[in-house]
Amino acid sequence: MTEVVLGVCGGIAAYKACELLRLFTESGHGVRVVPTASALKFVGEPTWAALSGRPVATEVWDDAHEVPHVRIGRAADLVVVAPATADLLAKAAHGIADDLLTNTLLTATCPIVYAPAMHTEMWENPATRANVATLRERGAIVIEPAVGRLTGADTGKGRLPEPAAIFELAVRVHRKGLAGRRVVITAGGTREPLDPVRFIGNRSSGKQGYALATAAAARGASVTLIAANVTLPDPAGVDIVRVGTTEELRAATVKAAGEADLIVMAAAPADFRPAVVATQKIKKTDSGTPEAITLVTNPDIAAELGAGKRPGQVLVAFAAETHDALEHARAKLTKKRADLIVVNDGVDRVFGADHNEVTLLGADGSMAEYGQLPKADVADMILDHAIALLERQVGSGGTA
Repeated sequence: MTEVVLGVCGGIAAYKACELLRLFTESGHGVRVVPTASALKFVGEPTWAALSGRPVATEVWDDAHEVPHVRIGRAADLVVVAPATADLLAKAAHGIADDLLTNTLLTATCPIVYAPAMHTEMWENPATRANVATLRERGAIVIEPAVGRLTGADTGKGRLPEPAAIFELAVRVHRKGLAGRRVVITAGGTREPLDPVRFIGNRSSGKQGYALATAAAARGASVTLIAANVTLPDPAGVDIVRVGTTEELRAATVKAAGEADLIVMAAAPADFRPAVVATQKIKKTDSGTPEAITLVTNPDIAAELGAGKRPGQVLVAFAAETHDALEHARAKLTKKRADLIVVNDGVDRVFGADHNEVTLLGADGSMAEYGQLPKADVADMILDHAIALLERQVGSGGTA
C-alpha cells in the first residue's frame, strides 16, 4: 500500500479533491489529507476524515510531540496537491513554509505532483510561469491545467483536470526518466472526407496514444498530444492539438517535432484520400452502381520525420498488421528510419480495446514480445525502451 499525502488548497475546485481521495482509497492507498486553512472554508474537516478514514492534519501545532511538519512528509510515498493555487506554487518554489502543507512539501523526499487550478490570467502570469518552471526543474510534476469553465462565467485554461485523470497520472509517477524532455505523441485515426457527410477512416480509438501521453507526463516530460478524432477524456498534464485529416496530422506533428526529444507515432493515419472531395452529398445513381472514387496516397509522416531526424532524437513508429506482421514491420522500420517500431498483429484485438499485445522491434536488431497487457502497462514498456534509446544516444555523443 502506498502512503499518499493529499494536499488541498483553497479554491472552488477543492470539492473535486473528494473524488480524487475516493479513487486513492478505493484502490488500496492510505491517504492523509492536509488541507490549508482556506481549503477548509470550501470542504470541512469531517468530510476529509470520513472519506479518508484517518484524522485530518491541519495545524503544525496539533500533536506537536509527534512533530507532524516533519513526520508527515517523511512517511509519504507520494504527495499530490490538488487543487494547487498560485499562492501555493509560489510558496513551494521559494521554500516558504508557513503552514503544515508547505512544511510537508519541504520535508517530503518522495515524488510530488501539483495539479494547479486558477484563473487563466493567474496561470499565464510570468510570476506563476517562473514558479512552475522552478518546480519542474527540481523534479516536481506540475500538471498543465485543463481548459474549460472556471469560477463564475469565465472560461479558459486554469480548470482543475478531472480527478480520474489526475489519479491515473499520479499513480505512475514512480517511473522516471523523462524529466526535462519534450515528447510528441500522436493518437487516434484520421478521416479523409468523401463528401460533407462521409469519410474514409479506420477503427483506431486513440487509447494507446492517450495511455502513452499519460505515462510520459507522469515521468516528468513536457508532452504534446496530437489527437485525430478521439473522444476520450483529456489526459492530465499534456497540451492537446486536435486534428482531423492526415494532412492536418502531418502539419501539426512536423511543427511540434522540431524541439522534441522523443516522437511516438501511435496514431493511425489513413494511407489514402479521395482525389476529389464532393461539395454535396454523393447520391445513389438510378442504376444502383456508384461512381468510382479515385484515391491518391497520403504522405508518410513517420518516414518524413525519420528522414529529418536530428542527432539525439528518438522516433517510435507503429505498425498494425493483419498478416506477416514482423516481416512488414521490419520493412517499415527501415523505410521510416525509426529507432523502434511497435507491432500489432491482428487489429481485431487492438482497436478500441483496453488491452494490447505488442512486439517491439529495434533498429539495432533487438526484439521484445509482450503478451496481452492493459494499454497503460504497454505504454510504460514502450517508454522504458524509448528512454533507454535516449540515454544510449546521449552516452554515444548525441544531443538529445
